[in-house]
Order: sequence, then structure tokens, then C-alpha cells
Amino acid sequence: MVYILLGTGFEEMEALVPLDLMRRAGISVMTVGVNGKTVYGGHSIGVEADITIDEMDLTDLEMIVLPGGLGGVASVRASKPAMDALQFAWENEKYIGAICAGPTVLADLHITDGKQAVCYPSCEAQMGSAHILTHIPCIQDGTVITGTSAGCAVPFGLALISALKGEADAKEIEKQIVIR
Repeated sequence: MVYILLGTGFEEMEALVPLDLMRRAGISVMTVGVNGKTVYGGHSIGVEADITIDEMDLTDLEMIVLPGGLGGVASVRASKPAMDALQFAWENEKYIGAICAGPTVLADLHITDGKQAVCYPSCEAQMGSAHILTHIPCIQDGTVITGTSAGCAVPFGLALISALKGEADAKEIEKQIVIR
């Protein structure tokens, strides 16, 4: 199971585009409301989460995804269950995806220490000892996949698919959505 954490103020594109792409690829994905069942993103778009943070079952976790959005990131930082879930994923060698400001939470947990990573340009100083790359939409280093920004949501979502199902499946979804 893939869980996408939705904290109040999350960046809608960074959550919903990867969600859509992964479901197209046949991946089991659930959205997780960190602050309740209905979560409003940074642009006041309300999303009814599949489950709340208290309902998340980490025993079947394959990947956890953290969208950006400064409010969403602050909501996750303020949630012990959300932070514990990210730590659990890291300690149990599960995939962790984070995009935009999301990778800064991984830096807080020392998950990106020594890893190649990308994030929103103004967040780079908050990335601790990660090796920050620029001018690319996303990168995978081991089980950690980071994306740069909302404008990189499609390549980020495809990278998540590639990690879970392989490059061929990601290429098939890319073909279906007609990227030129």
C-alpha cells in the first residue's frame, strides 16, 4: 500500500497528480488525512481523504509520499503519528517520496543525510547534509525519491511508479498521458 499524507495546506498538484498516475498504473494508494478526513490544500481545494492518520496500517506499507505546501509540511511536522510513519518507513527500508518543501521534513529526520536530493529552491538551505541537485525534476537515491516542485509533479509521479513497478510501467503511463 502507498499512503499519501495530506496535511492542511498541502500542495494539491503534488498530491493529486502522483495519486492519479499511480492509480492509473494499478498501484494501491490511499490518501491519509493528517488533520481529519476532509483536508484543504494551500489553494482551498478540499479533498476527502480515504482514511485518517489514525487508520493507517503500516504493516502493509510499501511507500509513503509527502507532498509539499508550507502549510501541509507544517501539519505533518506537528503530527507525531505522521512523523512516526515516515521514520517507520525509513527504518524498514520502504520507499519514501517527498516533493517541493516535503524533503525538508526528511532532512529533519536525517533520512536525506548524504543522499542526492532535490527540493523547492528556497528550501535548499533546510536540507542538512543532503547533496542537493538543481535543474532536474526529481531523483531517486536508494529508497528515497524527491521532487522539486508542483511543476515537476508528473515526473515525480512517474518516478514513484518506476520504483514500485518498474520503468516499463512508468513508460506506459507516460505514453497514456501523452507527454511530448
